Amino acid sequence: MNILVIPEDFRKDQYILKPLIQAMMSAVGKPKANVRVCQDPLLGGISQALNWENIEEILDRYRGMVQVFLLLVDRDGETGRRTALDNIEVMARTHLGTATSVALLAENAWQEVEIWALAACDDLPAAWSWSAMRGERDVKEAYFIPYVAEAGLLDQPGQGRLPLGKRIPGKYQRVKTKCTEDVAALETRLKTHLEGM
Repeated sequence: MNILVIPEDFRKDQYILKPLIQAMMSAVGKPKANVRVCQDPLLGGISQALNWENIEEILDRYRGMVQVFLLLVDRDGETGRRTALDNIEVMARTHLGTATSVALLAENAWQEVEIWALAACDDLPAAWSWSAMRGERDVKEAYFIPYVAEAGLLDQPGQGRLPLGKRIPGKYQRVKTKCTEDVAALETRLKTHLEGM
């Protein structure tokens, strides 16, 4: 099974998204799934990732090679983000056809994908409240960068995302428990889709 992760910008997000989805595939009984992060075309931000023409191009380019497309973006405090993702899912179903087992599932991180990497860390400062972190629109600037800077990881690939991303598979259950609105929700939807194939 081939999974293609579509991030809003792969250059840094790939280091978090690939290990997260690999762990998720193991959790849904598909540990040998081939997870790739879409690098061509490069989507340079949320507006490009939510542009149907760009998603349509990706679906057409990789159709026949991929069984599940996962569009994973930041929520950025935008309450309408879920509606935009739902609309893309509907257009993808129409585009791919209902007779196919190929699907596009979309999810938004609360509030940025960096929170998923932080959820795998068991050495966060005691003064940091998890609920405050989850609610912070700019979690990257407020928590992620300070954490990796303090850990001396800023010069690592993805400004520390690679070493933090490597923690996710071993802490996936913790990540899912801490991130129910996005990670756990996506896992449930993915499992349902795979069972229906």
